[in-house]
Amino acid sequence: MGSTASGKNGTWRNWGGNVSARPAREAAPASVGELAEAVRRAAGDGLRVKAVGTGHSFTSIAATDGLLIRPHLLTGIRTIDRDTMTVTVEAGTPLERLNRALAREGLSLANMGDIMEQTVSGATSTGTHGTGRDSASIAAQITALELVTADGSVLTCSAEENPEVFAAARIGLGALGVVSAITFRVEPVFLLTAREEPMPLGKVLADFDQLWTENEHFEFYWFPHTERCHTKRNNRSMGPEQPVGRVGAWIEEEFLSNGVWQTANLLGRAIPATVPAIAKAASRAWSARTYTDIPYKVFTSPRRVRFVEMEYAVPRVAVTRVLRELKTAIDRSGLRISFPVEVRTAPADDIPLSTASGRDSAYVAVHMFKGTPYQSYFTLAERIFAAHEGRPHWGKVHTRDAEYMARLYPRFAEFTTLRDRLDPDRVFQNDYLRRVLGS
Repeated sequence: MGSTASGKNGTWRNWGGNVSARPAREAAPASVGELAEAVRRAAGDGLRVKAVGTGHSFTSIAATDGLLIRPHLLTGIRTIDRDTMTVTVEAGTPLERLNRALAREGLSLANMGDIMEQTVSGATSTGTHGTGRDSASIAAQITALELVTADGSVLTCSAEENPEVFAAARIGLGALGVVSAITFRVEPVFLLTAREEPMPLGKVLADFDQLWTENEHFEFYWFPHTERCHTKRNNRSMGPEQPVGRVGAWIEEEFLSNGVWQTANLLGRAIPATVPAIAKAASRAWSARTYTDIPYKVFTSPRRVRFVEMEYAVPRVAVTRVLRELKTAIDRSGLRISFPVEVRTAPADDIPLSTASGRDSAYVAVHMFKGTPYQSYFTLAERIFAAHEGRPHWGKVHTRDAEYMARLYPRFAEFTTLRDRLDPDRVFQNDYLRRVLGS
């Protein structure tokens, strides 16, 4: 959890290094009772309250000058219920710990994002997702929540109990209260066969509907300044297990994806003219491979090269048009982009502030290496995303406001009305929430 470490002067910084905050005080509650007491006391002292996970958001969603709650003592599995096939975990549990614990029990989540450093509450509260034709975001797999509200009361909610709070709080942005525990739907552990292969961008876009239809989990990475993509298809498999060999895993994950990639990006940052050559080399470095393993070993991989990211959800039917427009705009701009553009999908869900709320969605993510100026690239991309009714990821860089969100989310008012009821004094307010939800 190094990214949430405070500096000597009490400054908190996020993982991407683009957000910092100086809270008046910090708390690390070890129980729900201690968490409720910390919230009550802060509210009584007129302090705003924010919980922070591992700082993997690139927006200031967790920043506060009031009380910063660190959840690292609120971790671990509370219960596994094999009758209902659910697992209840403390909010500060890292996804990695959850995934490993479930695997030991012969269980798994149905779908997950591509990293597992985040806490379960940080990941779900911001709408973290992977890619899936039928299976949705991590938050869509929640069956119950425990929430500490502004007056310090502990609220449990599910589809049966406090259903209107449950509906919204699954992706609550930290605006409705501090999540203290989450219950996820799980299933018996299964195997996925991953097929990774290079493919020309033109072919990926021409065949996108077919690639999406025929695979449970399809995603691709396009390297700007090239016509090359790296595609990945994950499908359930009867086995046998054929994991990536240790040497192969080291070459892919550590050497290519983290070690060489870091060096290449440092070079690109120092000498931008080298970026197109780096992009061409990087797009060729990823070779075709097929392997079969349990879900978290297929869905996730380590990401140690730090970057800043913007991601928008656009209607799935619009994604190929968005990509073509983005490519044209980059080619014309003279910008030098070393990081690939990542494209994933999600089915429509019923969570009011989910980026896939009510519509089948495709996600387009743009990244810049930490420390390189990203504004002009992100501005160019955002203009295209917004023109296609794009919804920005709550935890990634964007410039949209509440007026825009209200237009793009049919159930936006449902969320803000509930917020007025649960947090009338805006104990959980910060600058970011004021911008995206209104005051």
